[in-house]
Amino acid sequence: MLARNAESLYWIGRYVERADDTARILDVAVHQLLEDATVDPDRTSRVLLRVLGIEPPDGILDVWSVTDLVAFSHDGGSITDSIANARENARGAREVTSSEMWECLNATYIGLAVAEKAARSLGPHEFFHYVQDRAAMFAGLSDSTLSRDDGYRFLLLGRSIERVDMTVRLLLSRAGDRTSSPAWVTVLRSAGAHDTYLRTHRGALDANLVAEFILLDRLFPRSVFHSVRVAENCLTELDQRPSSRVGARHEAQRLLGRARSELEFLPPGVLLEDLQNRLLSLQKTCREVSEAIALQYFHAAPWVAWTDLHSSRDGQVQVEGEL
Repeated sequence: MLARNAESLYWIGRYVERADDTARILDVAVHQLLEDATVDPDRTSRVLLRVLGIEPPDGILDVWSVTDLVAFSHDGGSITDSIANARENARGAREVTSSEMWECLNATYIGLAVAEKAARSLGPHEFFHYVQDRAAMFAGLSDSTLSRDDGYRFLLLGRSIERVDMTVRLLLSRAGDRTSSPAWVTVLRSAGAHDTYLRTHRGALDANLVAEFILLDRLFPRSVFHSVRVAENCLTELDQRPSSRVGARHEAQRLLGRARSELEFLPPGVLLEDLQNRLLSLQKTCREVSEAIALQYFHAAPWVAWTDLHSSRDGQVQVEGEL
């Protein structure tokens, strides 16, 4: 597979997942602001922006100002921007994506204006539900129309890395909360885990159980551990020589394997003791893994811009380039 196609598929997976997770987080936050009069809109909005890695603007923030910034803005990090980037990557990789995938992304992008108009008249949740529904449709089409080859693995790899990063960001926003805080319910709802958690733990709401479920559950597909393991499996399958006698041969595999082992063999009951540092370490791992993947698969050779052409003294043609 061409490196540019592999990179496009990887980033399609990341951008669609980013749009989906951002819509989930923002939907829950907006409902909380609209339903609970005791919540400070400015403080809650700034916490949300910090979670998403967006620089908060000057002035007082409210429901609509934060929605405009995170959902409708064309600046980096917004939902609209993520879908536009996914569409552009799909446009450049048509030969390795299915027609259904391209049509889904293209129709989603075209429908953003209508969804935004509906949101401004009926409420922000209309836009968030549109994005979540279209992201689910794209994931289903990807799973049902792509062969399980390297292209699918790069798409799934990008989706999994982004899911880990967004879930860690969500948990970081609550790392310092009391174990009895009702905000842990917000974490479950933002991660799409509320119903599944209640069925798993018979309705018992406990901060330790919530953190363990979101971070460590082996069966829930949006948990950090499950996503790390999926990403690790993708890298193993992409490895052309997987039977190395000395373990992981590549940096990305080593980083993900270490992160998965630290989560898998964590002693029970200690998760909340150093949760913030643990989450910051996972966030750093996501950045390092992404850089290692780019170096290994997408940018193995430096980019060269030809600048001059002349003959050397021995008669051979010499080419000078910018690396």
